[in-house]
Amino acid sequence: MTSYAPDPTLLAKAETLTEALPYLQRYAGKTFVVKYGGHAMGDAGLARDFAEDVVLLKAVGINPVVVHGGGPQIGSMLKRLGVESEFVGGLRVTDKPTAEIAEMVLSGAINKEIVAWIGQAGGRAVGISGKDAGFVQAEKVAHRAADPLQGIERHVDLGFVGEPVAVDRRILDTLSAAGIIPVVAPIAIGADGHTYNINADTMAGAIAAAMGAARFFLLTDVAGVLDKSGTLLSDLDPAKIDALKADGTISGGMIPKVETCVAAAKSGVDAAVILDGRVPHAMLLEIFTREGVGTLVHA
Repeated sequence: MTSYAPDPTLLAKAETLTEALPYLQRYAGKTFVVKYGGHAMGDAGLARDFAEDVVLLKAVGINPVVVHGGGPQIGSMLKRLGVESEFVGGLRVTDKPTAEIAEMVLSGAINKEIVAWIGQAGGRAVGISGKDAGFVQAEKVAHRAADPLQGIERHVDLGFVGEPVAVDRRILDTLSAAGIIPVVAPIAIGADGHTYNINADTMAGAIAAAMGAARFFLLTDVAGVLDKSGTLLSDLDPAKIDALKADGTISGGMIPKVETCVAAAKSGVDAAVILDGRVPHAMLLEIFTREGVGTLVHA
């Protein structure tokens, strides 16, 4: 009698599902906030992978909320229109025309493109910004920068650049309960009635904190936080992060990302994860495997 030997590839898929089971059970009904940005947004294949991952999360009972950036796309549009940009401390100085273009690109082109990708992957998504139902309230960023000529700090007016000061989660809860994935553009109104452009990492962190998210994912263009030998650091807390900043291991653009993660973790998010968005299905690998593929930050 000949016995049947299953295809090893099929067995591996079954084992992967078995490995994922405890994580599926742990996160059912929980909220994940995902900041989507970087070069992954400009790659059609990675965009499809991302959309499929978000739809899969929704299908297994997790409630994803997507918050997207769009700095390179805004820069490209400003260049096409002949509008000059100035940056201070990594933030774009945003006058009225720049703010209007930023809103057009973020709330229009990018937001609806992500909604379309999710729809093509079989999900249901609605694109909104912080202005919709006034669910995010912003205030103008007060920025100070060093003046190397005078050796002092001076106030820099960044124009219509804001930061979130309040998040009303009800519209997100309503959409999620209806089986819809919210896709949020980082635009909000201040108490002064002005529209402000908000850093997408900051916007996502504030929303994750307001939602009491189980996970807050920052998809970036690096593997995560690396030590000085280039090895991924998979688990960090505030004390470790302070030490790594002090010795220069964490520097430059990674500093605001880890600070956003720490702020979210201290505000009620179970953990934040910095992931390489260029890796196909990075979120699924992080969530549903024992090893994970990013840097997890917890309070």
